[in-house]
Amino acid sequence: MSQQIFAYIAHKNGKADDTALELLVAAKKIDSSASVTAIVAGPDAVCSEVAASYKEVWKIGIDAYPNAEVIRRALVKVLPKGAIVLAPHDTFGMDLCPGLSVKLDSAYLADAVGFEGIENGKLKVIRQEYSGMVSTHVLCDISGGAVITVRAGSFKPDEAAGAGGKVLDKTGDAGDLSETTRRFLEIVEAEAGDVDITKSEILVSVGRGIEDKDNLEMISDLAKAVGGDVSCSRPIVDAKWLEKARQVGTSGKTVKPKVYMALGISGSFQHMGGIKGNPFIVAVNKNAKAPIFQFADVGVVADILEFVPELTEKVSEMK
Repeated sequence: MSQQIFAYIAHKNGKADDTALELLVAAKKIDSSASVTAIVAGPDAVCSEVAASYKEVWKIGIDAYPNAEVIRRALVKVLPKGAIVLAPHDTFGMDLCPGLSVKLDSAYLADAVGFEGIENGKLKVIRQEYSGMVSTHVLCDISGGAVITVRAGSFKPDEAAGAGGKVLDKTGDAGDLSETTRRFLEIVEAEAGDVDITKSEILVSVGRGIEDKDNLEMISDLAKAVGGDVSCSRPIVDAKWLEKARQVGTSGKTVKPKVYMALGISGSFQHMGGIKGNPFIVAVNKNAKAPIFQFADVGVVADILEFVPELTEKVSEMK
């Protein structure tokens, strides 16, 4: 394969996002023999962190996040023709990548959850439709390069991967980035609420399968029994049964627990996108085809209204 693979590294507060390691695994799924280069538009600390996993890191010495316009202009100047670029499928990635593919005159494919190699110059990509109920197999022509966003959590990171790579400063190649039509104002953080679920080690999360607000009491009982906190998917917040601060997902909180219990949650990518790290996921859903079972370490096909009280009782007996 003649094309080089690049991974755009998202970061915040001087730390690389969990997707940094996921993109490395995704790139190896495309071509196991490929040399994967990380691109960091940000500080030296992030470059050094990423170099522990990637053999080569290209540094662009600007910290323009979340101004995708500035970073897109820099990438156009730095990236070689025909490159394959991977980026996280989040709000920033969706802002950055479509325009980047146009500027690079390359293919664009969004929200990939799997790769099945290359055949006759076309990359076999797996996507999901209808909230994950259907998997589609797409052929992406990468002969002229490609820009692909990858769904967070789709590739299990290899924590043991060590590269000790080198950092190359490409800031000079990016050119003058001072003139922009878009200006970043501020990030407005959501209120923390009475419980900060972003710091919880155990989350008992509930979805529309709970059916009625009065049934939330059994979820609270289970959370107390296992020593965790209650969180939820968006339908519960939309129904005003729980506060927004307890919502997990791309439009809610990003969490990184050690154990995540998904009760009556379908497992749409909007919800799973808010779960970072590599938690032990327990899923309970009466729909055996629910997408959540694709992510679960333990899956139980059952009605949560019947299963949760029994589980709570057993946990209490063990304690």
